[in-house]
Amino acid sequence: MSTSRTVDRAFETALYDTADHALDTAASLLAADPGADAELARRGEEFVATAWRRGWQPADLVRIVRRELDDVHLRLVARLIRAQAPHDRPRGPRWAAQLDAVPEGSAAPRADRFSHATAVLELYRLLLRLPTLEPLETGGAEGNGRRTPREARPESRALARIRALLAKAEATGYPEEAEALSAKAQELMARHSVDEALLSAHAPAPDTPGACRIGIEAPYEQAKAVLLDAVADANHCRAVWNEALGFSTVVGFESDLEAVELLHTSLLVQAEAAMTKAEAAQRAGGRKRTKTFRQSFLAAYAHRAGTRLRAAAEAATAEAGGAGDVDLLPVLASREVAVTDRLERMFPETTTTRLRGAGDAAGWTEGTRAADDAEVGRRRPLR
Repeated sequence: MSTSRTVDRAFETALYDTADHALDTAASLLAADPGADAELARRGEEFVATAWRRGWQPADLVRIVRRELDDVHLRLVARLIRAQAPHDRPRGPRWAAQLDAVPEGSAAPRADRFSHATAVLELYRLLLRLPTLEPLETGGAEGNGRRTPREARPESRALARIRALLAKAEATGYPEEAEALSAKAQELMARHSVDEALLSAHAPAPDTPGACRIGIEAPYEQAKAVLLDAVADANHCRAVWNEALGFSTVVGFESDLEAVELLHTSLLVQAEAAMTKAEAAQRAGGRKRTKTFRQSFLAAYAHRAGTRLRAAAEAATAEAGGAGDVDLLPVLASREVAVTDRLERMFPETTTTRLRGAGDAAGWTEGTRAADDAEVGRRRPLR
């Protein structure tokens, strides 16, 4: 029997039948034919390429495999992504950064060929059933000669400084120091974002909105998605949560997308640290930790942080608009229209959902207090 036929038979047996006995039969076929290994790997690279055509990106694939399967499958998909990359077309710096972040694909020593074949087929079952996602690439940056800010030049020194300041703010155990570091980071973010908006407005080929996906990890995904939505809203971006697949798609201009990613990550770190401290105080008072307390804490944190972000953003915009020779409002309004247009083309139908499980009064109070303590700084809204 040819190795290609072995793989065909295994796929016919296992990939379109979810029964355990079908998987065992197919794995036995592959385990008995060592010559089929190369063809099996080649088919896996084809599955990866198909995922790209369906709108998935490297970070998405790693996230869904980590979410649905085990470490052995994560190592397998990482090797497939890296093996397929040289055969792919250039897709821009954000894609390249995701490839660089793919975990090492070296496999742990496997006990036997049957176990390995089983893991491969389980992975391929998942890849085969991936739904089509909204494409993040518009073709504009590559197809019409326009370049996004990230494609036009390396990361600015301002963004590098912002990353360093937020990292220090998250690491320090002193609230006053964290507040000062975060405030400085927010000032840099605001100046950087305004500069990018004005540069784009006066460029021969202005930038167009882009999009990225940000993972929303369990537990308490809904509250975390609400926090991301608040951060996006305050920074002239829009977020749409895909609860089933565990991510939100954020639409906006590149400099604003970068700010949303940085700030959302930092606020999550601060929120989780504050929640741990609040829980310790609750336990010291004789109350046990509860899921409802944590859900309510994060929901309140997201709500209050969003309110503070919007207020700080409005103040920063008013100051920036009054200090310069250029009227910012028409620039910001045109960017908002462009973002809304891109969002509506990507997601012609969206629904709203009510926040669930936030009925713990103590959790809500503590989450609100923690958000008040979190330094959001003075940020402009681009909306």
